[in-house]
Amino acid sequence: MYKNQKITVLSHLLVWLTLFCLPYLLSYGQEQEINRVIAHFWIPLVFSAIIFYFNYFVLIDRFLFSKKTTLFIVINVLIIITFLFLKESIEDNFFKEIIKKRIKTDDRVGPPFKMAIYIQMLSYMAPLFFSIALKSTKRWVKTEAERKEAINFKLKSELQHLHYQLQPHFFFNSLNNIYSLVDVSPDQAKSSIHSLSKLMRYMLYETNLEIVPLSKEIDFLKKYVDLMKLRVSDKTSVTCNFPSEETGIQIAPLLFISLIENAFKHGVSATKESQIKINMSCNNATVLFTVENNNFPKKTDDKSGSGIGLKNLEKRLELLYPNRFKFKSSLKDDCFLVTLTIKTN
Repeated sequence: MYKNQKITVLSHLLVWLTLFCLPYLLSYGQEQEINRVIAHFWIPLVFSAIIFYFNYFVLIDRFLFSKKTTLFIVINVLIIITFLFLKESIEDNFFKEIIKKRIKTDDRVGPPFKMAIYIQMLSYMAPLFFSIALKSTKRWVKTEAERKEAINFKLKSELQHLHYQLQPHFFFNSLNNIYSLVDVSPDQAKSSIHSLSKLMRYMLYETNLEIVPLSKEIDFLKKYVDLMKLRVSDKTSVTCNFPSEETGIQIAPLLFISLIENAFKHGVSATKESQIKINMSCNNATVLFTVENNNFPKKTDDKSGSGIGLKNLEKRLELLYPNRFKFKSSLKDDCFLVTLTIKTN
């Protein structure tokens, strides 16, 4: 901020220095009479600077932006009229020889007095309008920055809420699975609890970041699939295909877990042959994730699959990767296929 202020001050100094040197820059080496430059250029320029900065630092904020437009106009009209009379008074009292010399040497008829006053008023209104434009632009930039900051804060809060919503949902479903193993296979239930503790450690301590390495997310998914395999029968076939090499891709955490959860909820039957196929591939910075499973719809009174996971996923994708993801699902011949494509940059 301090650096930006220094640049602004230097920019203003450079502009005013250029304006003060303008008579000499436009004279192409011709000799300029200093008194004429002072009377007809530098004095009006000083008045213009006063009008500009007085409006920029005081009047615009206090009156124009406070919707006291009439008072703002009246004050500026009085200032301009004062400077017009002050300029004429200075010329009459301190630069009489210039006026006399101009009358003797210049045979051309000058503009009428009213026209001269009108031109001078316009020259004083220019810095006024410029200060309004500059101040309004600065205010708009600040307002826009505050609006974007508010939107970002809202998005982060919403994402955090969705993240915290996903954790108990995941934990609840996993406990349901372990509960089903307690009576049937106590040893598997103990192993599942141990595996669940590792998964929860990842969810609690490593997914608070905005992005994580895809390799960590893959390792998390593999452990979750291994945990889910403990509760399915031999009639269920689960195949997984994940990238084996480091991809270098960074991605938002916990985007794929809901799809795998959904496959185990609705794709496993206790009496029929079931098949779940999980596949992930990477091409440059694009991740393609597909899950294919048999479809065994839940009964209406079965609350084990609330659907919150998929709703959560779609909302997070809209917030994290707007216009950079494709999420499709289809059902054909009792086979449910979901495809998620994410462009990570």
